[in-house]
Parts: sequence; structure tokens; C-alpha cells
Amino acid sequence: MQSTIKIKQIYSLIKESLTGEQQDYTQGSIPKAVFLLAVPMILELSLESVFAVVDMFFVSKLGQNAIATVGLTESVITIVYSLAIGLSTAATAIVARRIGEKNPEAAAHAGAQSIIIVGIATAILSILGAVYAPEILALMGASQEVVTEGVIFTRIMMGCSGAIMFLFLINGIFRGAGDAAMAMRSLWIASIINIILCPIFIHLWGLKGAAIATVIGRTTGVLYQCYHLFKGSGMLQFRAEHFGIDLSLIKSIIHIAWPATFQFIIASGSWIILARLVAETGGTTASAGYQIAIRNVVFFILPAWGLSNAAATLVGQNLGAKELYRAEQSVLISTKYNAIFMGFVMILFVFFANPIIHIFTNDESVVAYGALALQIMGAGYIFYGIGMVMAQALNGAGDTRTPTIINFVGFWLFQVPLAYFLAKGMDLKATGAFIAVPVAETFIAILAWYYFKKGKWKEIEV
Repeated sequence: MQSTIKIKQIYSLIKESLTGEQQDYTQGSIPKAVFLLAVPMILELSLESVFAVVDMFFVSKLGQNAIATVGLTESVITIVYSLAIGLSTAATAIVARRIGEKNPEAAAHAGAQSIIIVGIATAILSILGAVYAPEILALMGASQEVVTEGVIFTRIMMGCSGAIMFLFLINGIFRGAGDAAMAMRSLWIASIINIILCPIFIHLWGLKGAAIATVIGRTTGVLYQCYHLFKGSGMLQFRAEHFGIDLSLIKSIIHIAWPATFQFIIASGSWIILARLVAETGGTTASAGYQIAIRNVVFFILPAWGLSNAAATLVGQNLGAKELYRAEQSVLISTKYNAIFMGFVMILFVFFANPIIHIFTNDESVVAYGALALQIMGAGYIFYGIGMVMAQALNGAGDTRTPTIINFVGFWLFQVPLAYFLAKGMDLKATGAFIAVPVAETFIAILAWYYFKKGKWKEIEV
């Protein structure tokens, strides 16, 4: 009887979380607040991760060169993601703080100013990416054959990077307002269209079709977001006057965004170097196996990232409402949930790596590298989850500098040198690069936990 009641309660909470009803997350049950925000955020990013895996599944049928092209291009596009996530982090922190202060008009104004910044950044990145696509692939260590075959994919993806930028930024605005359900629906629309079009377009146009499908899907998601920002009935309603240039607010957004941007550039830059190191020491076969493994790593990290985003929203809103204890407890509860989830994933990767990689390719040499990479990187999954929540909590408070310093130390001063030492100094080749990942991520999680417990993030003003 009690189990039936609990199931009904859970179902009711899930239904409530997906309806998008306005909630006051600065009072009431903290676990419930985490649940209501986390469910749509996890589902939001889960379908994005499903698309990443589906995309790789169909691309892998085109051969090793196609796999390597997509993997190397995605490694570079993580810089675009970094800028998008950095600006999104700033928008989330400021919008959440204004919502916590019960000032939705100021929240909408802050969101509009962040869109102006992204528009300028997108124009610059798109032009550079489209023009220098061949050089980008070559810089990543791609063979001439890979450059020739894959340059059109890279050119389309980099030239249309605005779809990524706006999709992530506007979802950050929705999340800051506590409207996680709207952010979920936006990314679901983008991802579902991607999943439907991807196999069709790959069949018609090969690798170029995969890029076109991705751009169409993400652009549709952005159009859906814009409709609800201007015509919707949610807490945030943008109007033309919100887009009047406000230099002081733009300066404040950039002040929070630039460390957050570099925070993710530092992390993504490290992953780019590791991808190049694997290609150098193991060749195209190792690179293909590694890229398949990374797609699976991303598949399970994105839902955990969703839970971390819930913590960021709760921190921002509760700091705005001067509820410091609630802000801290929200993070600790989110960390507990994330560690449990990532623990299950760790078991999956360690014991079932081989059959997982076999889903994507029957090339046994690629499978061998992919399974090894998945087992080694999966061994530190619990620490990934803890570190993610701690870092996002600091970001949600507007303290973007501390996680940036942690990433610089953890990735550039620790992970990269360790990877080169193991891969080349110890002659472990690609395996050495794999080993550096969980070791560094564990170190980063410990640092993030330490700075969170110090509590200086509670004093940040945004």
C-alpha cells in the first residue's frame, strides 16, 4: 500500500515538473525543489545525448575517416560550446538572482542584453569557422584524406555555430527563471528533428547531410525559444525595450561570463589536446575508438549536467532571496543524487564497455581502443558527478572565477602534462591519454569540494 502511494507521489511530482507551472524555489521542501528542476533538466540533456550517440551510430557506417572528422570537428566546436555555456552561465546566475529578488522585469532585461552579446560573438565565430575549416582539421592532426573528405562537414558546423550559441544561451535564461520545462521542450524539439533527419540526410548526402540535419534541428529549437520569449505566458516575457543597449548591465554580464567562458575553454582545450594526442600516438583507428567512447561518456554526463544545472538555479534564486542555508543544502542534496547516478554508470562502463562499443562498429581494432577508453575513463565517474555539481553551484552564485582557476590547475597544469608523460614519456601511447582523464577529474572534484565548503560564494553580488 505504501509503495503504491509513493509511486503515485513520484508520478505526480514528475507530471508537475514537466508542466512548466511557475514555482517559488526559495521556500518549501528542498528535495522537492531539486526534483522539480532536475527532472526536466535531465530529460532536456538526455535527448541531446541520445542524439549524439545516434549521430555517431549513423556516421560510423561511413567509415573511419568520417568518424575521425566528426570527432575532431566536435572537439573544436567545444570552444563554441564553451562560449555558449559561459554566457549561458552568466545569464542563469543573473536571471536567477533577479527572480529570487522577485523582480522578473529586471530578469528579462538581463536576458535580452545577454542575447545581444551572443549575436555579436556568433557573427565573428561563424565567419572564422567557415573560412578556415580545412586549417582547423589539419591543426587537429587529421590526415590529408580526412581533411579532404570532411571539410564540408566542418565548414557547415562552424559556419552555423549561431544555432548552438542561441540554443544554449536562451535555455540558460529559462533555467535561471526556474522554467526548466521550457528549456527541456526547446532542446527536445531540436534533438528530435536531428534524430529524424540525420539518417535520411546522411543517406542522401553522406557526411554533409549529418551537418545539415544538426543545423536544421538546432535552428528550429531556437525559433521555438524565441516564440515563447516574446509571445509566451511564462514568468519571463521579452519586449523590444529590453533590447535597448545597457552598457553597465552588458559589462556585468561579461564580468561573470568571461571567466565562465574560459572555464569551459580550458576544459575543452584540454580535451582537444587529448584528442590530438590519441590521434598522434594511436593513429586513425585509436582516434575513431576514442571518439566513439567519448560519445558514450557524453551520453551519460549530460543528464548529470542537468542535475548540476538544477543546483545552479537553486543557488542563484535562494541567494537572491537571502536564503543561504537553502542554497547550500540544495547543492549537497544534488551532489548526493548525482553521485548515486554516476556510480551506476561507472559499473556499466567498467563491466560492459565491449558490447557498448560493438553497437557502433564491428571493426575489432576500433572496438579494442574504444572499450579500453570507456573502461578507463568510466572508472572515475562518481568524481565527475561530484565535481560537476560543486562547480555549477559556484557558477550559479556568480563566482565563475573559482571554477576557472580550478579548471586551469586541474586540466592544464595536471591533466595535459600527465597525459603526455604517460603517452610519450612512459610510452603508453593512447592508453596514457585515457588514464589521465579519471585521475585529473578526481583531483578537480576534490578542489571544487574544498572551495565550495569554504563558503565565500555566499558573499558574491551580481
